Amino acid sequence: MTGTTVAEVMAELAGLEDPKVRQVNERHGDDHGVNLGKLRALAKRLKTQQELARRLWETDDTAAKLLATLVCRPKAFERDELDTMLRTARTPKAHDWLVNYVVKKSPHSEELRQAWFADPDPVVASAGWALTTERVAKKPEGLDLESLLDVIEADMKDAPDRLQWAMNHCLAQIGIDHPEHRARAIDIGEQLQVLKDYPTPPGCTSPFAPAWISEMVRRRHDKPGA
Repeated sequence: MTGTTVAEVMAELAGLEDPKVRQVNERHGDDHGVNLGKLRALAKRLKTQQELARRLWETDDTAAKLLATLVCRPKAFERDELDTMLRTARTPKAHDWLVNYVVKKSPHSEELRQAWFADPDPVVASAGWALTTERVAKKPEGLDLESLLDVIEADMKDAPDRLQWAMNHCLAQIGIDHPEHRARAIDIGEQLQVLKDYPTPPGCTSPFAPAWISEMVRRRHDKPGA
């Protein structure tokens, strides 16, 4: 399906709209009604189409933005282009998919991480924290983990929801991956009590950092050959 037009794709997305799916998504701030499995199947048919992805992102439609992250070529975006895209993501899912599927694969990811980390917009800052968490897990060299813990200890309790969630994930990742900082990470979590009462389905790991850290460390310890 190369050379597909935006109008053709939008018509197909409209045909996939399901009111029940929309109702569920809207509870989480995502204003679209397309089943994500069907969205991924459409992306597979479209294959990579960079210019189509750009045009889809420019629409005001969340499903189209999600599709854009699946059919784009992440390394083809310029740094400022990605910055603009993040600021126009609008919904949590579009924001998360852009960061995880596009920005993390971009050669500009580290520059954007540093720029977004201290952005006055808490939603933009949450993307900087998400990219920092990625580095904590995969490439911690050069990060000052003690300073990150200082900022989390000082600011996470009163941070807006999206930013708080991202900071909490970073706190947990530091505790999980860096034994030398584990006791302090757990202590900060216990002290701040952020997400302690978050409703967690049976069989799922609580996002409360001390519980999250302990569970993931236990799983790694229990792995054969650990």
